[in-house]
Amino acid sequence: MRICRTKKEFEDCRTQMDSDGSIALVPTMGALHQGHLQLAEQARNEYEQVVMTIFVNPLQFGEGEDYESYPRAEEADIEKARAAGVDVLWIPGVEDIYPREPEVTLQVGNMSDRLCGRHRPGHFDGVATVVMKFLQLVRPDAAYFGRKDGQQLAILTRMCEDLHMNVTVVGGETVREEDGLALSSRNVFLSEKERAEAPKIYEGLKMGVEQCRLQEADARDVEHDVTTWLSEQLSASIEYVELVTYPSLEPVATNDTDDQLILAVAVRYPKARLIDNIIFARS
Repeated sequence: MRICRTKKEFEDCRTQMDSDGSIALVPTMGALHQGHLQLAEQARNEYEQVVMTIFVNPLQFGEGEDYESYPRAEEADIEKARAAGVDVLWIPGVEDIYPREPEVTLQVGNMSDRLCGRHRPGHFDGVATVVMKFLQLVRPDAAYFGRKDGQQLAILTRMCEDLHMNVTVVGGETVREEDGLALSSRNVFLSEKERAEAPKIYEGLKMGVEQCRLQEADARDVEHDVTTWLSEQLSASIEYVELVTYPSLEPVATNDTDDQLILAVAVRYPKARLIDNIIFARS
């Protein structure tokens, strides 16, 4: 595995990759867990070369969020990436990706008005901007993102369609602990008590999906019932529970053209904000 730390090092490496076949990109913010590694392994099986990036993107963190304290574990990440079959690991500095204060960035429209975007203004603008930068620099045939952040996956897929990017966006399945808790780099910040109760998040989502399937439940009723149940089970504050169409992320209506829905949740513990979702067929 080749490790690049500067934009120049990666550009030299990328030139050499042109003759070695197809390229898949796996963008991450590091603190790698099995969810990231499963994406890399999936990419390895489907494309000839895998580029993984590790970059904690300051543009997607708002005021008071955890940019400075976001978990970083570079040495362990390098070994995990190597074991997962990554060919090139690029760990750029902020000065490589943002050599000066950006004057031109991407702005996400209505798809960021719900779910996490409603509670983190500008977050998905920062995500779209940095992913576009990596797509331009890496020039991959495909880019892999986890379904755990279903809103992010939907927005980035739409971004590539709207901007006519010649890249396939692939969504990898959410990886969970045995008790159902979705893997997250932020799980390390949970106390013992919080970690013990956090699997209730997934239980609440499953309960809501079952409610949708068993009856013609109004979306607001599902959201209310799941929120109420989670509030009784968790010491965390419930930031949102929302049921919307997928991938358009519109309010649910009987005449929707989307065949799928997404039930998503975000909760806040004192030191960790956790998200999860289930994407499921409408009927």
